[in-house]
Amino acid sequence: MKFSLSWLREHLDFTASLEEICATLNRIGLEVESVDDPTERLSGFRTAKIVEATRHPDADRLQLCRVTAGEGYEEVQVVCGAPNARTGLHVIFAPPGTYIPGSDITIKPGKIRGQLSNGMLCSLRELGIGEDSDGIAELPEGTPLGVDYVRHAKLDDPVIEIGITPNRGDALSVRGIARDLAAAGLGHFKPWLVPTVESEGASPIQWVLDHPACPYVTGRLIRGVRNGPSPAWLKQRLESVGLRSQSALVDITNYLMMHVGRPLHVFDANRLKGNRLLLTSATREQFRALDGQDYVLGTHDLVIADEAGVQSLAGIIGGETSAVTDDTTDVFVESALFDPVRIALTGRRLGVQTDARYRFERGVDPALVRTGLEAATSLIVELCGGIPSEVTEAGAEPDWQRTATLRFARLATLGGLEIDADKAVMILEALGFEVKERGEGQAVFSVPSWRNDVASGRVLAQAHSLDKSVAERAAAHVTQMEAEADLVEEVLRIRGLDEVPAQPLPQPHMVPPAAVTAEQSRAALLRRLCAGRGLMETVGFSFVSDQDAALFEEGREQDRLLNPIATDLNQLRPTPVINLLRALGRNIAHGQGFAGDAAFFELGPCFGQEGDRLILAGVRGGVSARAPGHVAEEPSWMEAKADLWSALLTLGMAEASLSCTADAPDYYHPGRSGVVRQGPKLVLGRFGELHPRVARHFGLSGTVALFELNVAAVPLPKMKRKAAPALSALQPVRRDFAFLADKAVQIQDVLKAVRMADRKLITDVRLFDIFEGGTVPKGQRSLGVEVVLQPQKESLTDAQLEGVMAAVEAAVHKATGATLRR
Repeated sequence: MKFSLSWLREHLDFTASLEEICATLNRIGLEVESVDDPTERLSGFRTAKIVEATRHPDADRLQLCRVTAGEGYEEVQVVCGAPNARTGLHVIFAPPGTYIPGSDITIKPGKIRGQLSNGMLCSLRELGIGEDSDGIAELPEGTPLGVDYVRHAKLDDPVIEIGITPNRGDALSVRGIARDLAAAGLGHFKPWLVPTVESEGASPIQWVLDHPACPYVTGRLIRGVRNGPSPAWLKQRLESVGLRSQSALVDITNYLMMHVGRPLHVFDANRLKGNRLLLTSATREQFRALDGQDYVLGTHDLVIADEAGVQSLAGIIGGETSAVTDDTTDVFVESALFDPVRIALTGRRLGVQTDARYRFERGVDPALVRTGLEAATSLIVELCGGIPSEVTEAGAEPDWQRTATLRFARLATLGGLEIDADKAVMILEALGFEVKERGEGQAVFSVPSWRNDVASGRVLAQAHSLDKSVAERAAAHVTQMEAEADLVEEVLRIRGLDEVPAQPLPQPHMVPPAAVTAEQSRAALLRRLCAGRGLMETVGFSFVSDQDAALFEEGREQDRLLNPIATDLNQLRPTPVINLLRALGRNIAHGQGFAGDAAFFELGPCFGQEGDRLILAGVRGGVSARAPGHVAEEPSWMEAKADLWSALLTLGMAEASLSCTADAPDYYHPGRSGVVRQGPKLVLGRFGELHPRVARHFGLSGTVALFELNVAAVPLPKMKRKAAPALSALQPVRRDFAFLADKAVQIQDVLKAVRMADRKLITDVRLFDIFEGGTVPKGQRSLGVEVVLQPQKESLTDAQLEGVMAAVEAAVHKATGATLRR
């Protein structure tokens, strides 16, 4: 929010300096972001007159100007190349040592083409206050000589820019800022008087309300106006705060928006169709706004429409078809209230940022709708003429009246400052709060209409960790509690935020918690593991093409992007494997897949039927490096299984709790893939070779091994105190078994049966061989299983070993029907 000191004086009578004003603004929470003081930036420039201008003897386009610029510069020679430099012209003179902001130079005396030049005659562009570049600035005849140009042109008006927090919509006006400064004791707050305008006849244009997001709207027709350039004072007001002057009618609405915080809009009444304006929802039509852009409106957008269609995006920006021009003779002025949330959602979706939207979405004064219309009418009649009609309106001013109670003791207990009760009441009254009741320890105040943030009824959510009984007691009075906190904040703010003592937060733990979460630690652990296994990490987009995604999972409509950054990135990815296969194809195409280094992994999000989840995926392709005595080989599905298995064991999964099934998705090779589970239902990951059909789609040849691990599905280890491991002093005993089993028998079932034969002695079971053919009957295969027995107290006897082996044989036969191969 920008404002100039001269504009501030229209609402505040003060004698404070610029430094005092800035210090006070910072003290009361309106943080000063910048100060532009032209008297410092444009110091040194003087008014002058060209006494005589003659042609330069050695340059056709230069002139020798004899200039007089007051005391000390009664006669100065300046070489000037401006085409409009002539005898008798009043100009802006920069003596030597003057800094030229528009050119970023400092004037020095010197010679130009052999002729002495002691200064510079300047254009407004060189001063940084205009755009003229065809010559030097021409001042009016009779301009006094030798005076400071900044003061002569009345540019000695500093502009202050402050930052506004979202709850302070009332501070988005010069009057709101003046009110705060007056409450802080910086001056006397002036009343704002709106003259009464006599109206003639009813307005032929009527309002029709058809949307709850607009509770109240007013307007009036003004006939016979003369639109044109604004007067100098109005132009200067707007341009000082960075608003471009357009025409008198538009400038009046912008002026009142900055002046008192009341956004308005003017329609060219002769360009409207019909005799009514409808506030309603858009119907997905296209709308051309005043910024020249076309917007496709949604059904949730609030618009103002006539019989021809949408004429304004309500509360945000007007339409081009009903904009006022220099030929406008009749205008319809609109002043309304709009729902802040609706305005914010529409503006954010369409990407339209305007001063009106900025104020409406932070809340405007609901009691200023009719007054703002009267003020606009008065200025239009004064500057543009015209005959106003009676006011037409729809809806009603909302019931904004509300109260808030302040217990004076809360200023110390909640705010940390001992403030006298009378002083607190005085501060609140200066801010517009009126005392309705006052007792010994508290006072009830009526909240002014412009403070939408105080006692608004919108309360903060309670903490989930709050005790239930405490939460219930707080919920019964939460509205009053937060309203009281608002009043405490206002008193402390005006007293001075820098006076509030610092209070350290309570320390929840004597020992600081871990710097990273368990999930973050697991992610770092998995990255180190994959890098140690020879895979290179990649980071890919979460978006892929819908053609790629269709090969891995049936695409969902909610995963399709409405406005993708590229046509081949139009869907959320179902798996990081897609990005890894693209990276693998690019590397192999550049010859990087023939030395065993075409192996990549990514730990990132993916989206699909199971929802959002974190997946660790890896791919291996190409061929291994050639070496003496070794043949270059392609990766196998066993390498992918080893990668996945290592990741699971690293995360603390017990190998005995894992099992493999052969029901991998159809983008895996059907005979060379598997699914790792914990129990019968929980799927932890997949591994195997890529299906040749999918490989061809990505332009890959040869074998591609891949794995996927659903990191979120792996349970976190339970935090419990571990006992010291019981290490046996005895040597383990290893025994090998060869079982004859049908091919339909799952190997995992055989291994599980072996483990269950004797849980105390059997500590490890591992498959080391699969054999088919030869003496093995048709339809069967031989499974070689190594069993590790670990005695704890005494060495095993032959009889005990025979008993365990018999138990293993019996358990496997009972579970799978397999028999021991003799």
